[in-house]
Amino acid sequence: MLAAAAQLAAAQGQALVDRALANELRAAQDASHPMRYLLRKSSPRLTTTREIFETKDGGVARLLSVNDKPLGSADKQKEAARLAELAADPGRQRHRKRSEDADLDRALKVLRMLPTAFLYQYAGQGQGPTGPVEKFTFRPNPSFSPPDLETQVLTAMAGEIWIDPAPARVTHLAAHVDHDVDFGWGILGRLNKWGWITIDQAEVGAGQWRTVRFQMSMTARVVFRTRSFDTTEETSKFAPLPAGMGYQQAIGMMQSDAAAGR
Repeated sequence: MLAAAAQLAAAQGQALVDRALANELRAAQDASHPMRYLLRKSSPRLTTTREIFETKDGGVARLLSVNDKPLGSADKQKEAARLAELAADPGRQRHRKRSEDADLDRALKVLRMLPTAFLYQYAGQGQGPTGPVEKFTFRPNPSFSPPDLETQVLTAMAGEIWIDPAPARVTHLAAHVDHDVDFGWGILGRLNKWGWITIDQAEVGAGQWRTVRFQMSMTARVVFRTRSFDTTEETSKFAPLPAGMGYQQAIGMMQSDAAAGR
């Protein structure tokens, strides 16, 4: 009886993981609820804060501060000129949209593999920022065969995932690289052991969820050079935007805000 109860609990836990990961995949592909928000990005050398507008033409950013200091008059003028030039050159925005779409395609490849790339084990209840969560640990599934380079890194990652059971959404994910991963048969590059990432998500209004904190610390060899990736991104002050807004309209709103001193 105890064995049967344990099997039932494991099946229910796996069902919650599968449901939450399916929700994350659907949300990542849903662009019907655009928002504006602040993005604070920090690295050992630089901290910037930008306001981001999500539009049908891709994201548009306005620089607000550097190293937590507001822009001076000269830098405000440069930023205004940059936005004006961008509004007058749709080709530049199309290039950015293509880059964003390529990033999304890579992220979707990884999201689609998460249910089968790892073995999940229930780790008990916990308390998240907004209430109770169900915790699970995960480790590489030895039978998983990555179909491409983007998903190959999953064979070396382990960690913990927290799920808010009511909406079945992931609130926290922490993962580390437990062994070196070679790409291109060791010629093109290697992701080194001990790197880690954390991702925190939350509902930001009207049932919409967004990543509110992302932190990464990794080192990799690219050809013959070793590069370090050490960054923290925090998002806040989300507000909805009209669906179907174009990037030039977003720039117009930014320009109005700048003129009003906002």
